[in-house]
Amino acid sequence: MKKVLIPVTNHATLGETDQENGTFAPELTHVIHVLKEAGIDYEVASIKGGKAPIYGQDIEGDDVNTRVLADEDFQNRVNNTIPVSQVTIADYDAVFYPGGFGLLSDLATNEDFAKLSAEHYEGGGIVAAVCHGPAALLPINLSNGESLLTSKSVTGFTREEEVDYGTIDDVPFLMEEALTRKAARFNKIQPWGTFVIEDDRVITGQNPASAHAVGEAIVKQLAE
Repeated sequence: MKKVLIPVTNHATLGETDQENGTFAPELTHVIHVLKEAGIDYEVASIKGGKAPIYGQDIEGDDVNTRVLADEDFQNRVNNTIPVSQVTIADYDAVFYPGGFGLLSDLATNEDFAKLSAEHYEGGGIVAAVCHGPAALLPINLSNGESLLTSKSVTGFTREEEVDYGTIDDVPFLMEEALTRKAARFNKIQPWGTFVIEDDRVITGQNPASAHAVGEAIVKQLAE
């Protein structure tokens, strides 16, 4: 059975504020839903291990989010994430970084997951991310010394979406700017629309609405 590693943040607030945060639930649950429908397993990991902070669990009208959150197996995995020190990257066929503002404060600079993801990618694996998740691609450097992003076309949560969401003054850094500086090209469409970029084995989605499509892109590439 194919298996996807899902690194999530341990940071429970929006930047240095006291606003509850972490991983944005729909970006995790929608991808997991697509993976499970395709018969693909997953494991959730974090830098420190243990219970992962999650927000966006009470969104009305999102049946997929509600169903996955209610699943006992899912809750067990999220409440007992595998510490990065115990991850064997060879066990996985893809790495997926869900978004949420929390990871801007840890995964966006974490060398441990970055090294595992680089090894995974250079071994022919898939690296995917959605919304703020692409910030976790920033520290990934390949064995030739180049950033993974140097030759890649990507997308992610945009400046306009930060403004709309009311978070532009609180985020640790503006992800669109960081990705624009590091990637070969940063792409975006109008705020809140579904948009996914596949550049070889790097898959990125712009915002929460793109999570389902990112899941589908992972499944498609795993089947090839």
